[in-house]
Amino acid sequence: MTAAKTGKPIQSITIVGGGTAGWMTAAALSRLLSGIPGLSIKLIESEAIGTVGVGEATIPQINSFNTLLGINEHEFVRETHATYKLGIEFVDWTRLGHSYVHPFGSFGLDMYGIEFHHYWHRGLAAGDSSGLNDYSISGMAGKLDKFMHPQHNNPKSALSKLGYAFQFDAGLYAKYLRRMAETAGVERIEGKIVHVAQHSDTGFVTHVKLDDETEIGGELFIDCTGFRSLLLGEVLGVGFEDWSKWLPCDRAVAIPCSLGGKNEALTRSTARPAGWQWRIPLQHRLGNGHVYSSAHMSQDEATDLLVANLDGAPLADPNHLRFTAGYRHKAWDKNVVALGLSAGFLEPLESTTIHMVQTGIARLMTFFPTTDFSAPEIAHFNKQNVQDYVDIRDFLLLHYTATERDDSEFWNYCRNLEPPSGLADKLEMFRSSGRIIREHNELFTEASWLAVMTGQGIKPGGWNTANSVIDDAETLKRLAHIRHVVSSTVQQMPSQAEFLAANGSAIAAR
Repeated sequence: MTAAKTGKPIQSITIVGGGTAGWMTAAALSRLLSGIPGLSIKLIESEAIGTVGVGEATIPQINSFNTLLGINEHEFVRETHATYKLGIEFVDWTRLGHSYVHPFGSFGLDMYGIEFHHYWHRGLAAGDSSGLNDYSISGMAGKLDKFMHPQHNNPKSALSKLGYAFQFDAGLYAKYLRRMAETAGVERIEGKIVHVAQHSDTGFVTHVKLDDETEIGGELFIDCTGFRSLLLGEVLGVGFEDWSKWLPCDRAVAIPCSLGGKNEALTRSTARPAGWQWRIPLQHRLGNGHVYSSAHMSQDEATDLLVANLDGAPLADPNHLRFTAGYRHKAWDKNVVALGLSAGFLEPLESTTIHMVQTGIARLMTFFPTTDFSAPEIAHFNKQNVQDYVDIRDFLLLHYTATERDDSEFWNYCRNLEPPSGLADKLEMFRSSGRIIREHNELFTEASWLAVMTGQGIKPGGWNTANSVIDDAETLKRLAHIRHVVSSTVQQMPSQAEFLAANGSAIAAR
């Protein structure tokens, strides 16, 4: 007979660190755990310690998080100066002068149980010259800076295939969530941690001491201290898996600028000689940054290149960041759970930074502990967390390794990397039969893999021949019809500016 567990419900949670990760955690836990009697949630942060604050682009899963918090979308967009994002445009990645869009949502229409792209590939072989983006309402609307909400309750509408996320001011988002969290009872404590105390037998964190001698205890500690990883890395000594071999970019410089250039409902990533530049359009400014490899470019060169390619006047001094791609071997150790940058970092090429915080919060709720801190649950949390990093790493690597660029040492290095097994298997399958296999509910869908593999010039070795249930003529006819429906629907959509104004989401509507 199994002995009964003696653990009791957690009564005190201490979040160390604010910023986006800290206040996302505080807002979520204060809402989801509000029914636990006597629960105390504290967040410690210091105004003297800056936050990274450049993670401004998201992916569609952010909608689930905002819905979970009961956030009014139009208020959220207005308060964070957000814009709608329908995908990511990649410029000069495949080769100089080439661009493609990784749109949100799906492509075309599956038929007879067979994925749409098999019909598209067959159509190309039969003489059709359409591009993949012609079948994506998100991709086409994104390029034209148009937006309206999806119509998920009307599967016959092209709008049912639209997916969207947001681009926002990360500092304003943290402040917005802070107001929500404090209203829900979270206690914010200003101070800098100077000492972390541990239990002499278990090694569990018992309390932290601030620079004013205040001691803050807790049963569960959440580490949101960014790259420093104060609790998990420094105090508990959890090691770090270094992925610099595969992802050599280890520096970034960020500079916001005034609005300028072409409006699109897309984040733009432009490949540079030793990395890439992001461009994130908000309602009030543009977010810009240059991610690069310090082994191939100096800080001054990277900054000058970024400044030379801004679409507006700089609004702040350059913000320089250093990082190493990889993850902590355990995101949860003893009574400490790390969320955000303290658990690991992968460059924001596909806007996954904020999503990883969201995923960590959801997983913590799934395995929310008692004071026993059961080892099997913690082990499963860590296993799933590592798999998330591996899956995202492989998808990022696809952009770097599938390239024709040979104009710099950096791109020669990336092009000749041997892909890890997960990526290698996907490439082999697609090159063999045009099939895309999605494992263990991984983050990026078949549509995402299709968009990037196609955009990066990878050719399929064939298609699912079960689509011969219709002949070439009928295939071409259906492809043309789908393109017409997508194009005509996009033409009828309002511009993003019109949508924001009509719904009270524009900051000018204050």
